[in-house]
Formats: sequence, C-alpha cells, structure tokens
Amino acid sequence: MIPAPPQTIKQSLNKAYRLIKPKRAHMEAFKGNLIHLLHGIDEKESEENVKIQLMDFLKNTFYHPDYLVATKGKTDLVIHTGKEAKTPAGVLFEVKRPTNKVGMVSRQNLRISLNYLLKTYNFYILNLCSIFSLDNSVLLLSLKIV
Repeated sequence: MIPAPPQTIKQSLNKAYRLIKPKRAHMEAFKGNLIHLLHGIDEKESEENVKIQLMDFLKNTFYHPDYLVATKGKTDLVIHTGKEAKTPAGVLFEVKRPTNKVGMVSRQNLRISLNYLLKTYNFYILNLCSIFSLDNSVLLLSLKIV
C-alpha cells in the first residue's frame, strides 16, 4: 500500500468546516486554555498529570456543562454523550505522558497505544452489542439501546 502524501491542515479539512467563522471570544478562550494545558503538563510527573490537564482543557474549552468529561473504568479519559456518568461513552482517550516513547503513537510505532485503544473499543462494543450465530455462517448484530 502506498502511503498518502502529507497534507496541510487546510487541505485535510472539509471545505464546509472552513466556512464556519468562530467568534473572537471563543478563539481567545481556546488559546488561553491551550497555553494553560501546555504549561501545565509536567514531563517528570506521571501520566495522571497529563490526564488531569487534558480533562480540564476539554471541559473548559468545549464540553462543560453539556457533557461529562471523566475517567471510566480502566479507560483513561471519556467524553460521555450526556451530563451524567450513566450516559454512554462517546469518545475514548488513551493518555500517555510525553516522555513515554515506547507507548506513544508515531508513524513508526503504532503497537502499544493503538493496541490498548482497540482493546478498550472492543470492550465497549461487546458490552453494547450482542452477537448471534446462525448455522455458523450468518452473524446478526443486535445493539443494546441504553
């Protein structure tokens, strides 16, 4: 498989999104929260430090008060589809500290973080779905509506 050539952000962004004009106040809030995030991460601290900083950034910038941003089970960070912990997880994060070169995803190393993320995804999918086999040839997928 031939790898796709690198693209700029402008090239990779759908044209419809480029038509949205953010408000200046939202841009300033994003900028301030991003600076706070980058200055708050201590590379000598544990991955928990990165998790807390990222959680605060997401809450303060995008999701609070409409969505809950928290940990869930063994998943590092989850954005729920609602305000309460009982709502389903909509976005899953596997967080690594910046100095963790073995676990950090890169073009050369997709193993550990991606593997763990896929295991977590499979766990959520298997808890939300029931798979039935008919005559060992047909699989039916039945979603559990939460």
